[in-house]
Amino acid sequence: MKHRSTALTFLAALLVVASVASTAFTQDATDTLRAHPRYARPTPHLRSDVAPPATPLTTWNGSFSYSGHTYKYNMVGTSPTTGVSTTVPVFLIPIALQYKSGTTTTTFSPAHVLSNGQTVIANTVASPVFQSGIDFNQGGTDLGNTQYIDAYQRGNFWSRVSKAPGYHLLLGAPRVAPVQTIVVPSADGRIGTEFGVKVGLADINWFDAQVNALITKFTAIQPNTLPIFITYDAYLTESGGCCIGGYHSSTGSTTAPQAYAHFTYIDKPVFAQDVSALSHEVGEWADDPLVVNINGNPVVCGILENGDPEEGFANYGAFPYTLGGFTYNLQDLVWLPYFGAPASTSANSWLTFQGNPFHLGICSNGG
Repeated sequence: MKHRSTALTFLAALLVVASVASTAFTQDATDTLRAHPRYARPTPHLRSDVAPPATPLTTWNGSFSYSGHTYKYNMVGTSPTTGVSTTVPVFLIPIALQYKSGTTTTTFSPAHVLSNGQTVIANTVASPVFQSGIDFNQGGTDLGNTQYIDAYQRGNFWSRVSKAPGYHLLLGAPRVAPVQTIVVPSADGRIGTEFGVKVGLADINWFDAQVNALITKFTAIQPNTLPIFITYDAYLTESGGCCIGGYHSSTGSTTAPQAYAHFTYIDKPVFAQDVSALSHEVGEWADDPLVVNINGNPVVCGILENGDPEEGFANYGAFPYTLGGFTYNLQDLVWLPYFGAPASTSANSWLTFQGNPFHLGICSNGG
């Protein structure tokens, strides 16, 4: 069954979710820590004294000029002009965060069963981030019945893809690892209430160390794959501040880093609802995988992080899509013209996948 998007549907959705977002921002009095929705990008853990792997991630290089300066970028897949389809193998690693207080143990696990009878893990795998089934028709431009990030990237370079329609950037069917249960030390986290939701809290630096240990543990993870770590009803903290919904970074060899990502799945209509954080982080990985440009892809307003400019708007920049009887929230992502590339680069000359619903200008809200 195809699901087509319309501007009217999105406008109605915005009117509904705007009240949800504003409600979340007014709950400071009940927050354990002041809840501020954000994503992070920790410094990559790269070393020059390790041998480069035999299987680097497939990437391509491009550039655009803006205000007399040429900005270079490195993205996942092959150049859209080639008409070649790339599928990146994915590992989905569920992490259950466990908190102990006296004789009481509380666990926030992605094995949790949702109201639709599916676990958080299964619902994530069934989402439009990994499954086709939605015909992404944006402003009359049919980007294909495909995965969300593929539709996004096809639209990002539509001036080329329209002439080479075989181009795709796809995620392979996730290989799901066993749930990894990690006890959170009291010095690094606690149970709290954020945006009105009972959640586990964990320091991002402590958490990232656990993630890097797991990457080493699972030897099948290689740089030509994308390991994605999923937590449930949990936020990461940094310097006592909350709430980080996800991040992406890299580790390993300086010449061929291992990119990886984390997202949290929140089972309430608040920040990082269902797969919104996943769509944010995978979208940013696609355009800024930290492979060749170790310090990120620089642009006039910072780095080429295509999810950050819209995370602070109604519904945290996400739009509803129904697939398999479940309504998921997928965050809108900016296209390259937002960073200064020619408007003709993208579908309909738009600045974002959803047609710039928040009225952004070139680099008007950072990157």
